[in-house]
Amino acid sequence: MNQATQTYWNEYWRNQEKPQSVTAWQFGVTPDYLAQLVVDGIKTATCSGHIFYELENDPIPTTEDYNIILNSDDKPVAITKTVGVTITPMNKVSEEFAIAEGEGNLTYRYWWDAHEKFFRKELNSIEREFSKDMLLVCERFEVVHVKDEQPVKT
Repeated sequence: MNQATQTYWNEYWRNQEKPQSVTAWQFGVTPDYLAQLVVDGIKTATCSGHIFYELENDPIPTTEDYNIILNSDDKPVAITKTVGVTITPMNKVSEEFAIAEGEGNLTYRYWWDAHEKFFRKELNSIEREFSKDMLLVCERFEVVHVKDEQPVKT
């Protein structure tokens, strides 16, 4: 966590006891766009390939987790709290979840096409094959704070 992000986290909690489980990260290939969707309350879910958690030895998110969402300059824009996590085959992800990801034209078809393209590229980079039933870690979250209540980038 960089200094700006740590300062933001500390200022948000001030004199309260801070939760221990916090990570700071950017969304996908368009972090500013996706962070703005979070700030605007449109994006309330996200997913990642389960295989990436395994390969990086990262813990699966839990409902104890807080996330500091960063823009493309690694500056904090919001704090979210994870409110639900499921591990689901990609071809079993519900339309409602896909729409909750808030991207594109808010259709299941858009979600599928964008995620298939993304996962194919990421898996190819580690010499793995895409599968329609690959396991996804599907996470729902709520925004608990927006930094400065301003657009992600101006």
